[in-house]
Amino acid sequence: MIIECSLQVRSYECDSYGHVNNANYLNYLEYARYEFLKGIGFDYPGALKAGYGVYVARIEIDYKKSAFTDELLLIRSWPVKKGAVSGVIAQQIFRGEDLIVEAKVTWAFVDSKGVPARLPPRWDLPGLRPDKA
Repeated sequence: MIIECSLQVRSYECDSYGHVNNANYLNYLEYARYEFLKGIGFDYPGALKAGYGVYVARIEIDYKKSAFTDELLLIRSWPVKKGAVSGVIAQQIFRGEDLIVEAKVTWAFVDSKGVPARLPPRWDLPGLRPDKA
């Protein structure tokens, strides 16, 4: 299952060269992962209220091309790996047909102390698993 969302580049996200500062792509990817979780029915606010969280453990990112102010970007997110307490989500950012960024984000489900925890059935959804999505 691929979940898509879009956003428009804001001027303050651009650096002195006139293109999106590389650190802002992390914000774009985070926004898209939240949209991914909503799209698969993952109740993130409910997980937080229950004392759980989803932490980013690792991000691999490849910058392919630059994006500029006012451009509309499309972000695609999908699961590529799922374990008992963690997984990997692949993400791509496009400007039209141009691939701007590719990323793989390793996440971990954690308890209220930040310790990795097995996902309870309520949050262990098929959309997190690449073979079931």
